[in-house]
Amino acid sequence: MKILALVTDEFGHRNVRNIRANAPKNWVINTWQTPKALPPMIDYPEDHLPDTFPATDLILSFAEIKGVAELLPEIARISGAKAVIIAVNNETWLPLGLGRQLRGWLEDMDVVYAAPRPLCSLTGHDYGVTRWDRVKFESPEIAEFARYFGKPDLNIELDPEGKKIVSAEVIRNAVCGNTRHVAEQIIGLSTDEVLDKANLLHKHFPCLTTMTKLDDFDHETLMHESGHQLTDNIAKQIKPD
Repeated sequence: MKILALVTDEFGHRNVRNIRANAPKNWVINTWQTPKALPPMIDYPEDHLPDTFPATDLILSFAEIKGVAELLPEIARISGAKAVIIAVNNETWLPLGLGRQLRGWLEDMDVVYAAPRPLCSLTGHDYGVTRWDRVKFESPEIAEFARYFGKPDLNIELDPEGKKIVSAEVIRNAVCGNTRHVAEQIIGLSTDEVLDKANLLHKHFPCLTTMTKLDDFDHETLMHESGHQLTDNIAKQIKPD
């Protein structure tokens, strides 16, 4: 699979480093350094883009300014991308109105759009947009990416008494690498302490989602929601209903 990652600053660079370190060997990962400032209205996207991009199956937008979203249809056209994932780890990167417009523009081009909020809510068939709501999609390119990166998924093994973590295999890592970091640190912990410790480890990595409180996340932040994505997965395995 050929991936084009759009990177503005450290958020994107960290994600790309983790993808390159843990992706299948046959993936090709190219990057484009986005502008760090763009005009409020973009009349001619081509004025802000290179003449060409590498042939691409999937665009990953880690852009940290909203103007890059307006460039995405032209980037998809030039690169031939079939799908786009936009990381919404901060509300200012993709305001809701612009997100609706962008979805329409890309759908008119037969390009699948996914805007997980936060990024680590992504699976191969849907993604989170609020604490309670998820959006479904169909895309073999995004599904392939989400086999390895997105909503944290661990395979946890307990000791015979069910009281201690013996192993924690990473099935799907967060795009930033947070899941693997936590998995390595929870081995040997008791089931009574692991959720609290995992929550702290998640924040100390550190998680790069915003700390703005949001009404549609029950007055919590996207950082808290990101932590829930991980600890909920652990809780289901150590304390099944």
